Amino acid sequence: MTKRERVVRMSVEQPLWRALTAYRLLTMVYAVLLTAVGREKYERLWVAVVYLAVMVLWTFATLPRVANAACCTKRFLGADLVIALTGILLTPLADFQAQHVDGPTLPSIWTAGSVLAFAIKGGWRWAAFASTFVAVANIVERGEPSRDTFHNVLLVWVASIAIGYVVEVARASERTLARALEIEAATRERERLARDIHDSVLQVLAMVQRRGSALGGEAAELGRMAGEQEVALRTLVSTGLVPTTRVSEDAADGAVVRTVEVDESRAGGADCDLRALLAPHAGSRVSFAEPGAPVLLPPDAARELAAAVSAALDNVRVHAGQDAQAWILVEDERDEVIVTVRDDGPGIPEGRLAQAEGEGRLGVALSIRGRLRDLGGTAVLISVPGQGTEVELKIPKVSRGKAGSAR
Repeated sequence: MTKRERVVRMSVEQPLWRALTAYRLLTMVYAVLLTAVGREKYERLWVAVVYLAVMVLWTFATLPRVANAACCTKRFLGADLVIALTGILLTPLADFQAQHVDGPTLPSIWTAGSVLAFAIKGGWRWAAFASTFVAVANIVERGEPSRDTFHNVLLVWVASIAIGYVVEVARASERTLARALEIEAATRERERLARDIHDSVLQVLAMVQRRGSALGGEAAELGRMAGEQEVALRTLVSTGLVPTTRVSEDAADGAVVRTVEVDESRAGGADCDLRALLAPHAGSRVSFAEPGAPVLLPPDAARELAAAVSAALDNVRVHAGQDAQAWILVEDERDEVIVTVRDDGPGIPEGRLAQAEGEGRLGVALSIRGRLRDLGGTAVLISVPGQGTEVELKIPKVSRGKAGSAR
């Protein structure tokens, strides 16, 4: 089967890396020209020349390092900051009057490029870290810092932190947009499948149900089964549980959204949509309600939770009867997933569960509570004689049990 893929590449961050590359080149040229114009003031001009030569070679050699976030490693950032700090501290050795007269350091405003690289790579915390070192180096270089020195230091510190914060907001916006495009693609695919299914499979099932009911006998039973499958299929289509088109990912040059057909429940380490595992339970006597968006869990955790739900429905069929109505409700909270299974059966008499465990029948104890305990979750059973039974299953988003180890 041919698998089609549509790639949408987005990057709010990438223009910042291109701007940083241009900034480093321009400020490198500026620092060299500044030294050349004011060369008479340097008592040890060779110190300035040697440092600027190293700075120029380093700037050109590391241009690929500031191409994107992936290339800009921590080791490069550390080395780049060291070169900038070294230039600041070498300024008094080249210019004896540097500590007494406000003037530019050897790297001049090229130093800000190192701080900006920290901001774009790691956000405002990284920017604060780097700009603090630059501030200390400037104060040490001046010896007795003036008001202008403190002003410049504070300006670099505030500006770099602000840029780092903007970068973090941009990245969050990219992820949100990628997710929105992903859901939009899934919705379009669901609508297409719904049209195809309605024009073919659902109409055939409805016809079989009508003809079977009219013929009677074994045909009536076949018609009843076709009717149940029609209801289940309509529920499956209406909830949008088609092969999901996940997913957005962070690439070196921005967020990437790939519209492909994948089966997340079988993908090794990929999160699994719990709805896809629970939807097959829906039918004429089982109603399924879900949030309308993917409920993502680690594959093992999703399968264990689905198995617990299946065990709860088995108990409904065995103890409440084949004609009992059941409801499945899925709630996707911020820190946990809650699945509630409720029925309209006769309920469980008080003390019956303890008696069943004593007799060795451990369906609730092992199949439900045991599974939830392994996931770091809980299972609460509420039953009132004559008013049905409700089982509430809760698991945290990051499972603490064996099922969560896959993550």
